[in-house]
Amino acid sequence: MRTRFQGAITLPARTCDLGQWGEDMACTYLENKGYRILERNWRTRDGELDIICSHNGELVFVEVKTRGPGSLGKPGEALHTAKQSRLVKAACAYVSRSHAWETPARFDFIGLQLDQDAVQVEHEHNVIDAWETMGGGHASWQPW
Repeated sequence: MRTRFQGAITLPARTCDLGQWGEDMACTYLENKGYRILERNWRTRDGELDIICSHNGELVFVEVKTRGPGSLGKPGEALHTAKQSRLVKAACAYVSRSHAWETPARFDFIGLQLDQDAVQVEHEHNVIDAWETMGGGHASWQPW
């Protein structure tokens, strides 16, 4: 799903702040769509999950990428196989610590592409097949 926001946009001065700005925008977008934000920047030794939220009884792990004006490449190009594997491992750690093995879950991606006067938000659902990424297994979250 693509959404375009027009109007005055105040971009952060530093690149490292751009990622935080994008995550803030993504949270606002998700909340406006009825998602409930549970965690932000949840870290484990296996990686970081940008946003963890719930929607319609599902646990949703959201990876956010933001590209500023003039950036090369699209936001989604950063979601390579190694990154997917780290996200799945981090999500498994979260599910384990939360005792949420029975909760349906998915991985979404939100890409924000900025130009001088607009932000284009692209929200993709189910972008990672967790068990395929981990080399097979059966379809539930349980590791056994």
